[in-house]
Amino acid sequence: MGWWMAGGMTEDDKLDRQATGKVLRRTIAMVRPYRRRAIGAFAMLLVFSLTTLAGPLLVRRAIDDGLQVGDRGVLNQSIAAYVVVAVLAYLSFRAAIASLALVGEGFLRDLRNRVFQQLLRQSMPFYDSNNAGVLVSRMTSDVDSLQILVQLGLLMFVNATLLLFVSLITLTILDPLLLVISMLTMPFVAAASVKFHRESNRAYLAVRDRVGTTLTSLQEGISGVRVVQAYAREEVQIDRFATTNRDLYLTHMRSVKLGAWYLPVVEMAGAVSTALAVGVGGWMVRDGQITLGTVAAFVLILMAMFGPVQQLSQLFNMVQSSAASLHKLYGLLDEPVVIDAAADAPPLPAGGEIVLHDVSFGYVADEPVLKGVSLTIGEGERVAFVGPTGAGKSTVAKLIARFYDPTAGSITIGDMDLRDAAVDSLRSHITVVPQEGFLFAGTVAENIRLARPDASDAEIRAALERVGVIEVFDRLPEGLATEVQERGSRLSAGEKQLVSLARAALADPQILILDEATSSVDPGTESIVEQAMETLMQGRTVIVIAHRLSTSERCDRVAVIDAGELVELGTHDDLVAADGHYAELFEAWTAGLAG
Repeated sequence: MGWWMAGGMTEDDKLDRQATGKVLRRTIAMVRPYRRRAIGAFAMLLVFSLTTLAGPLLVRRAIDDGLQVGDRGVLNQSIAAYVVVAVLAYLSFRAAIASLALVGEGFLRDLRNRVFQQLLRQSMPFYDSNNAGVLVSRMTSDVDSLQILVQLGLLMFVNATLLLFVSLITLTILDPLLLVISMLTMPFVAAASVKFHRESNRAYLAVRDRVGTTLTSLQEGISGVRVVQAYAREEVQIDRFATTNRDLYLTHMRSVKLGAWYLPVVEMAGAVSTALAVGVGGWMVRDGQITLGTVAAFVLILMAMFGPVQQLSQLFNMVQSSAASLHKLYGLLDEPVVIDAAADAPPLPAGGEIVLHDVSFGYVADEPVLKGVSLTIGEGERVAFVGPTGAGKSTVAKLIARFYDPTAGSITIGDMDLRDAAVDSLRSHITVVPQEGFLFAGTVAENIRLARPDASDAEIRAALERVGVIEVFDRLPEGLATEVQERGSRLSAGEKQLVSLARAALADPQILILDEATSSVDPGTESIVEQAMETLMQGRTVIVIAHRLSTSERCDRVAVIDAGELVELGTHDDLVAADGHYAELFEAWTAGLAG
């Protein structure tokens, strides 16, 4: 019962006819590379349907022309043909399963690749407005619902549709009157199917809601196990989970009861239809209107036909849910890339000043973070941006790196507006070292090579030597071949930041942005990180988002950002002497060190 419930939907998932049509056309276009195999699978299913119905027709021939007439040759021929048909049915169904699986899995592979590629191309504004968990669910739960359709539902849906269609045609040819009489139960089946479809939607929604609640309870218990044990609250958490688990059990049982009501209705309808066919057919045989073999074939086909009726009703939710999942995934593929440039955009100049022309920006409309900032940063100059938390200093760095575009004004490098330069060129000229170095599962060397995939091991070692940290990584158990594990959990915060600095050294950028690069570093490696930063900054234009004002002392100029505005600009000594915003910040910082 569980497989059909996996196709449930929310109200928002339901698509109108126009949206469903668009999804279908787009899916057909994406499946086009597999069209030969898809046509072959359809042909094999058609052969399977025909061979399935050929069996009862051979029984009819064996009864009418073999048994009743006493022609042993016809009987033997019918038996041999039945064996051949059975083998053909087996081979055709096996070929159809393999072909449909290849088409479906190939389609899902291409879809995953396209969605992931599109997600990586998206700019920061996209991720500001989309929850990461929702995006992950698109690649997991939505694709999983399609996986169920590909592995089971698609085969059953196509096969059931073909078998039902061919069965109705065959029964009509055998005897239209007997078909009409046998179908008297169908209005009851149709009414039960409509009710089942409606109620199964509600039942699945309840199950999915309870599953979410149970998973949340489970995750909280495991994630907070230290707190739970510290306060001896194991029994409380166990009772809470037991409550949510009981609710999940009850909702599952309600869905099981729904199936227990519907499935017997279809079975009963099939039994009544068969009884009508046997009873009425018997009278017609007695009256000489049809043959005994025809009644036998009719009953066998009728019994085979009710299986597809039941399957199609159960598969409806799955197909609708899959269409909704495809609609969401196609929506991701259609999401425009905001931070982009023309295909023939020129590269960023190799040098030149960075000029902010009356720049304003807000992450949310009508909520400005920066207001009218104008500033010129000379080539090779070091400028520190300081200010209180939330003042907008990190936003300046994000705009210069073109993670975002200004809502007003412009930013140029070497007299070229960043929006006019090729994005790949911009990324190669500007490198950002964030507050916390993010590492991917793999070795230290593989994480450093992220900056330049074609770099050799010797070039990686040279980059580490340039920033003076090669000894740190040589001390690791396997040196640069040490596995850092997921998110670099095997390394300390300082070691992870050194990997980020090594990436920057390997990239050898024209402009280096250090976004509070020492704020999360442990005291034991702080001096090593700061020395590596100092070496890395040599000969480059450097923008520093200063968390510790000792960093701003070593810069050529300091820009003070407060409430989104540039309120002071000058050298460290000049700003301290001016007794303004910077002097207050510096005094508070030095007092904190003294305390």
